[in-house]
Amino acid sequence: MKRLLPVLLALAVPALAHAQAETWTIDPAHTLSSFTVRHLVISNVRGEFGKTTGTVKLDDKDVTRSSVEATIDVTTLNTRVPDRDAHLKSPDFFDVAKYPTITFKSTRVEKIGEGKLKVTGDLTMKGVTKPVVLEVLGPTSAIKDPTGGQRRGLVATTMVNRRDYGLNWSKTVEAGPVVGDEVKIEIEAELVKAAPKQAGK
Repeated sequence: MKRLLPVLLALAVPALAHAQAETWTIDPAHTLSSFTVRHLVISNVRGEFGKTTGTVKLDDKDVTRSSVEATIDVTTLNTRVPDRDAHLKSPDFFDVAKYPTITFKSTRVEKIGEGKLKVTGDLTMKGVTKPVVLEVLGPTSAIKDPTGGQRRGLVATTMVNRRDYGLNWSKTVEAGPVVGDEVKIEIEAELVKAAPKQAGK
């Protein structure tokens, strides 16, 4: 028994450390995911997605133990021009009938400065999964909302090449610089601390 006790304690330490991570959910009503792409090399076209959901497991004592999963509803895309929105949702670009969501799942979290994180993970768009790096400002310190719940905020940005995900349409039209290849994606998220599970549930 004396020999077994140190072994059990050694196994318990990683589990206890992992238990420090708190679960926060992305509040869709106070979160905005957007994108920016160059048009004709002279201006930017901006669009947004109306619904983003997900979960952040945050360990403030050891941020490298944190993780994030997020889902963007592409059917809620809005660039303020109905015809353009319809084209972007078509098979020429996002093909929302077959691929209604964009997902991100982290594989590594690093602290790169005060209030700054680098989050590496897999971004899946239009059925294609590729690694990306998110530059994150935050999360902010927790505050109480009017209902007594706890909330935090963060901003995450990354750059992707749309062609890597099959977002290209007419070779003839795109022979000229109509739509830029590099797309900036930004997520301004508000997180809500998940309520602890009750015993027996």
